[in-house]
Amino acid sequence: MSLDDDAVQARAQGWRTLAALHARIEDRLERALQKAHELSVSEYTVLDVLNRQDGFHLRMNQLSNAVVLSQSATTRLVTRLEDRGLLARYLCPTDRRGIYTEVTEKGHALLADARPTHDEVLAQSLAEATETPELKPLVEALAKL
Repeated sequence: MSLDDDAVQARAQGWRTLAALHARIEDRLERALQKAHELSVSEYTVLDVLNRQDGFHLRMNQLSNAVVLSQSATTRLVTRLEDRGLLARYLCPTDRRGIYTEVTEKGHALLADARPTHDEVLAQSLAEATETPELKPLVEALAKL
């Protein structure tokens, strides 16, 4: 095996390890958020991303990019959250083609209730991952961010 092949294999193994860490954490978050708050990880992420914006809104295409979903998946997700009264959409006042999405008061309240669950499960999951030798360096790298 050449040096280049070794580098390719190392990158592939690193990617698989990162994917395993992500899947493990996302699964734990999904179960905890669903059980305690009837929120999926994606729903929580949308509320959180919007909540962190000045003015608490984004255009739909910006939201798609921020939550790493396709525009159609983001639209379906926003529609579900809107149907639950957690988000609202409105036309951009300066560009009638643009649609903004913002968190409602009910959405802010649910996010505030869900945040401690999210943060606790995330912290626990990362702490447990450090007990697995191949995951420990990734968790340490995340801590430096």
